[in-house]
Amino acid sequence: MKKPDRTYRVIIGGGGTGGHVFPAISIANALRQMLDEVEFLFVGARGKLEMEKVPEAGYRIEGLPVAGFQRRITWKNITFFFKLLQSMRLSKRIIRNFRPDVAIGVGGYASGPILRAAIRKQVPVILQEQNSYAGVTNRILARSSEKICVAFDGMEKYFPKEKIVFTGNPVRQDLLLPAEETKASYAHFGLKEDKKVILLIGGSLGAGSMNSCMMRNLEKLRRSGIQLLWQSGKYYHEKAGEALDVSGAGNIVLLPFIREMNRAYQVADLIISRAGAGTISELCLVGKPVILVPSPNVAEDHQMRNARSLYDRNAAEVVPDKDAEKELVDMALQLIGDKKKMEILAGNISTLAIPDAAQKIAAEVIKIMEER
Repeated sequence: MKKPDRTYRVIIGGGGTGGHVFPAISIANALRQMLDEVEFLFVGARGKLEMEKVPEAGYRIEGLPVAGFQRRITWKNITFFFKLLQSMRLSKRIIRNFRPDVAIGVGGYASGPILRAAIRKQVPVILQEQNSYAGVTNRILARSSEKICVAFDGMEKYFPKEKIVFTGNPVRQDLLLPAEETKASYAHFGLKEDKKVILLIGGSLGAGSMNSCMMRNLEKLRRSGIQLLWQSGKYYHEKAGEALDVSGAGNIVLLPFIREMNRAYQVADLIISRAGAGTISELCLVGKPVILVPSPNVAEDHQMRNARSLYDRNAAEVVPDKDAEKELVDMALQLIGDKKKMEILAGNISTLAIPDAAQKIAAEVIKIMEER
């Protein structure tokens, strides 16, 4: 690809969860590799994960006071419109001062104000829609955007067909470790190399049903001899720790949050996870057998749609959240003992991986900037 002889300026807006933040950083990293001169400004929501992770990755970020609108009746919605107006004013100032060549939206409520401000200043906008069900913000912005990068088929029911580009979802570049790191990864978590490992990840905050299931079945897990690497999330960690202490199970490693996810993926024989689009893209690349427990607390039940897209290809097992407490542990223990089924699931999910998604999105961004 031809490298430009000028400095391009790129705004990346959105965030709120790791599922938005890590793909955004991956897109920026890809652009930085493909362009000689490029300057970035991330725009996120104050107090959210991006305000920590983006600077750690070496990028500048500005935070907006914007907050999500609650679907239930709550006093928090009283401040929603005030924060939105504040965020719109700040976004206009950011666009005016930074003068971007392009704005990229990665989803999350922080993307709305900055992308609207960019569109009003005739800055070209590219959207990245991660899910099989399009978010409200992206649906509103779609007609004013240049391109919409998607990861699932059938997205023309939400977006203008001529603007859709199938790229897949970007994933963290350090996701896969070389085989020679395996021994160090087991040692990192204090796990035994000769025992199988179930990895349970329910997000940074935790998943109530998945944690309750583990706590109710600690004796069964202890007797199984299978090792469990359990990310409880910070909200559930204390309660889970108390239950684990009482059980005396020495084959379970409990952590509030796993920072070295590449090491966790490396030691896992079976993974139990929520079904966020970014997580699914990572799991496809990792290529391990998976049980998905879609969160019911998302718009239009889109995690179940994401999970079904794998289940229909025999690339994952799915347990509805309402059934997790009764069924999840039994399914996991049965599956990890079924070598043939594990091989089938691992093989099928691996075929769905798109390792160069960030580069594909970056190429679309560069094309638009060069055309302008």
